[in-house]
Amino acid sequence: MTDKFHGKVKALLFDLDGTLIDSKRDLVQSVNATLREMGRAELPEDLVASYVGSGAPILISRALGGAASEMELQSALKYFLEHYHEHKLDFTKEYPGVRETLEQLRGVPMAVPTNKPVDISVRILEGLGLAQFFRAIYGGNSFATKKPDPLGANTILEELGVPGEQAVMVGDSEVDVQTARNARMISAIVNFGFGTHDRKAHPADVYLDRMEDLVPLVS
Repeated sequence: MTDKFHGKVKALLFDLDGTLIDSKRDLVQSVNATLREMGRAELPEDLVASYVGSGAPILISRALGGAASEMELQSALKYFLEHYHEHKLDFTKEYPGVRETLEQLRGVPMAVPTNKPVDISVRILEGLGLAQFFRAIYGGNSFATKKPDPLGANTILEELGVPGEQAVMVGDSEVDVQTARNARMISAIVNFGFGTHDRKAHPADVYLDRMEDLVPLVS
């Protein structure tokens, strides 16, 4: 499928959690702090991580389970966002090879569409010194809809003046593959992330063992 790439890529869009950054531990600890605050039992790390990718409201809704009232959900979401804001960079770091890859691909316009709230996303990327690489950073609260709806990706592509067929969506979950499909983009999935991905139902165009594997495909 790599023939889709060569000489054709004019823009790169990156997911954040599980793609550019390993934020698993900070997210899990903030979710479990929220569950304790709500008088609930903590959840296993991998289960919490499997809930990440569709935005904070859905993450908290999944963690609380189906029986939570709307008032509980709102209260839990508020607590989670405050806790996570305080602890967003306790353990979070970019994955190996990410900084080097972004450095090598500086000539290609790059942006981040994530379902994570935009202010926290920007602060994390600034804190890690990665914000400099991106023309735009948009979050789950930047648009009326979240990924896999293509509104965010399409807005970025329009801003960059690049058609979907000449852009790559790099992510770690089936949400990112669906987003790519919906925006007519090429889809690249990293094998090191923690997003949920049914690869049979949502196959990507290419899989990356290391972020550096993107460089020869794009250059």
